[in-house]
Amino acid sequence: MSDLRYGWTTGACATAATKAAHAALLTGEFPDPVRITLPKGQEPAFALAVEELGDGFATAGIVKDAGDDPDVTHGALVRSTVRPGPPGGGVVFRAGPGVGTVTRPGLPLEVGEPAINPVPRRMMREVLGGADVIVEISVDGGEELARRTWNPRLGILGGLSILGTTGVVVPYSCSAWIDSIRRGVDVARAMGREHVAGATGSTSEKVAADLYGLPEDALLDMGDFAGAVLKYLRRHPVPRLTIAGGVGKLAKLAAGHLDLHSKRSQVDFGVLASMVADPGTAERVRGANTALDALQICMRAGVPLGDLVAARARETALATLRGAPVAVDVVVIDRAGTIVGRAGP
Repeated sequence: MSDLRYGWTTGACATAATKAAHAALLTGEFPDPVRITLPKGQEPAFALAVEELGDGFATAGIVKDAGDDPDVTHGALVRSTVRPGPPGGGVVFRAGPGVGTVTRPGLPLEVGEPAINPVPRRMMREVLGGADVIVEISVDGGEELARRTWNPRLGILGGLSILGTTGVVVPYSCSAWIDSIRRGVDVARAMGREHVAGATGSTSEKVAADLYGLPEDALLDMGDFAGAVLKYLRRHPVPRLTIAGGVGKLAKLAAGHLDLHSKRSQVDFGVLASMVADPGTAERVRGANTALDALQICMRAGVPLGDLVAARARETALATLRGAPVAVDVVVIDRAGTIVGRAGP
């Protein structure tokens, strides 16, 4: 991955656009390219894609370049419109078209605020140098793009969030996904949820939600990042956690892996075989092609491999939680969404 090209966050793009628009508001000229300083000292320059100077406002737009990361907002046009504000009012942020608004507690912004995160706000205030202005950030097509993010589940409605703690997008770092998991826990806690579920996919998520009647804000988009869920709950506990997933993913958790992605962990058939008491069945499991194949071998032999995987996966989860006050149960499903194993309260 070392040869992959880094990119810039929506927060960095919004900051650069804000700096350019404010300069045009003051001087009548847009700096192009416009250079900003990021929190870790990098000084990227951004070319302007939009320049508009009107009566009492200036708008600058920058096309987001996410580098080689498969970012949903790559290529999005981030605009900043700057207007004079009331004297002594400081910087007032507004959500323009395509930028969401916070509607639930638990996020690092108050309910009703535009979804412009704290670090981008700080970066914009810095480039504005204490000016009294109104800054409206918008993203072309942002409302549609937001449907492909976790924003609706987090209660951020109407568009995207303006994100970025460093200003830099590291290719395949998965930091945005992990951050969304953490915000999901924060929202669930703020909503008073005492039971959350982390699922490896949409089928297992539906099974867990239906099984326990869980509302949407109690469902964490865990994906492959079981470790991210468990480590965050270790510091910010919720009374009960359900982990749900297919037998292949949860066989990896059972073997002690916290990252369940196929490129970063594999099903260990030796571990699966060690769970099976019958020597003949264990040997067949050791030679299985897939975890589902191993499950079917055991089902024919009357061995509850799904329950055994669930129990071992629960042990990994509890060990990772290190005594945090979180009760854990595990639900294992097959490809059809049928529950084939369970463990825990």
